[in-house]
Amino acid sequence: MEKFPEKELQIDHRIPFEIIGDDADNMDDPEEYMLLSGSANRAKSGSCEHCANWLELKNPDICRKCYWAYPDNYEHVAMRQIRRADILWAENEVSVYDRLKEKTLELQKDLPDYVKALIKQHLDE
Repeated sequence: MEKFPEKELQIDHRIPFEIIGDDADNMDDPEEYMLLSGSANRAKSGSCEHCANWLELKNPDICRKCYWAYPDNYEHVAMRQIRRADILWAENEVSVYDRLKEKTLELQKDLPDYVKALIKQHLDE
């Protein structure tokens, strides 16, 4: 998990206001909100605004199973069958990333696809 200075974090509804509205029972519950970086908040907004639940269904239960509301326990990302594994290389690990990137350039492969293939190969062994 990436760390951000507190002043860079934004409070956001776990379930978009567009879906849940002014539910008085939830407005004072801190569990109904989450802290996000500005870029994560924009990514969430963009993803949610293109979701069929946002556009048509308006079902809070669908949001409760979404990555954007509960990234540690989700079944879908904006109603798409997707799983995420965000990997950060920091400090001494950056050299490993650089080697990986160099290898993908040599092989003319896309880095995420190459990493997925390596993981699959390892799991299949």
